[in-house]
Amino acid sequence: MPNWNEVFNEIQGIQLQAANAQNLVRKKYLQELHKHTGRNVVAYYSGWLSKPGVMLSDINDEDKNGFMTTIHRLDRTIGLDLLLHTPGGGIAATQSIVTYLQKMFGGNIRAFVPQIAMSAGTIIACCCKEIWMGKESNLGPTDPQLAGIPAHGVVQEFKRAVREIKKDPAKIVLWQQIIGQYRPTFLGQCENALRWSNTFVEQQLKDCMFAGRADRQAKAKKVTKALSNYAANKTHDRHFDADACKKMGLTIMDLESDSTLQDLVLTVHHCYMHLMMNTLAYKIIENQNGVALIKNVQVPVK
Repeated sequence: MPNWNEVFNEIQGIQLQAANAQNLVRKKYLQELHKHTGRNVVAYYSGWLSKPGVMLSDINDEDKNGFMTTIHRLDRTIGLDLLLHTPGGGIAATQSIVTYLQKMFGGNIRAFVPQIAMSAGTIIACCCKEIWMGKESNLGPTDPQLAGIPAHGVVQEFKRAVREIKKDPAKIVLWQQIIGQYRPTFLGQCENALRWSNTFVEQQLKDCMFAGRADRQAKAKKVTKALSNYAANKTHDRHFDADACKKMGLTIMDLESDSTLQDLVLTVHHCYMHLMMNTLAYKIIENQNGVALIKNVQVPVK
């Protein structure tokens, strides 16, 4: 199967004959992936890497319309392979989307991460029965962020302030400058976000990925702790490769174990990267039949 440059050359060649070369090449390889697996394929791709700062490139409630559109009329008895490439997004929208997908496919969902699925994207992957990753693939921490601020960091910082002030009351002046910047109820919101995110991830792991296992509760708790451990992970954009995810206890399948599947998944990935880099598209949700919802950057009219 073609690599990034070969996909580009194929698109360029077709453009001499057809204006919609991007779509033709991408849909061809989506169909080939579907034929190889015998399962439905839905690609969920964000263009945040090539179009940083674009609003709504994260996971949000509007994405539900894309999933509804692409799932309509699919044979749900053959399951779903979900290709994920996203920086993450809101926990409420993520939970809503996951709940919908599970109802539609009865939990028969596999996640494929050709490159990156971070934050809430990792949460979606954890809600599947298995996650397929290659040597180039990464998941990320699931600790929630509020307005770009790590909720766990805020809670840790507040506890540190309490400890230091108890030990040395003179430090209250220093900590007043820091804690005073938090808006009212912000600490409580951070604590609630942490409980909500961790409870949801743990429950999903127990009910989906580890369903039927005698140790499912312990495994779900261990994985949730590893993914949300802000102190150990240091930063929200930390990248976990397949080996690190396996050590956490996640059910990771190696893309390299099936060379044909690997080639098809990565070729489809290259097609979406070309779409994001060379068109106005910043998000696409698309199935193997070419049914898609595509969001484009709005160009101001002069």
